[in-house]
Amino acid sequence: MTDPTLLVLTSLADGEKHGYAMMEDIQKFAEVRLGPGTLYGAITRLEDRGWIRRGKVEDRRQPYCITGAGREFLEEELRRMNKVGAAAARRLRPA
Repeated sequence: MTDPTLLVLTSLADGEKHGYAMMEDIQKFAEVRLGPGTLYGAITRLEDRGWIRRGKVEDRRQPYCITGAGREFLEEELRRMNKVGAAAARRLRPA
């Protein structure tokens, strides 16, 4: 999974984070390093869709959190990914 949308939503699923904290978290759980341009481009798209929102600025850092709509989207994508994964696992089994 390397889609920045899903990576950002997954990072925010367990709580509010600012950009650098998201980059570090994504690196840890997905072993993918998002550059600032990719990260902030995804953040802008997610805000536009209403899937994340800005929190209160803390020490010049802008935190973000997932919205209810973002959580619903992420849950639906996870269900879809699980179906694809199950189909792939079945098809990879020797006949």
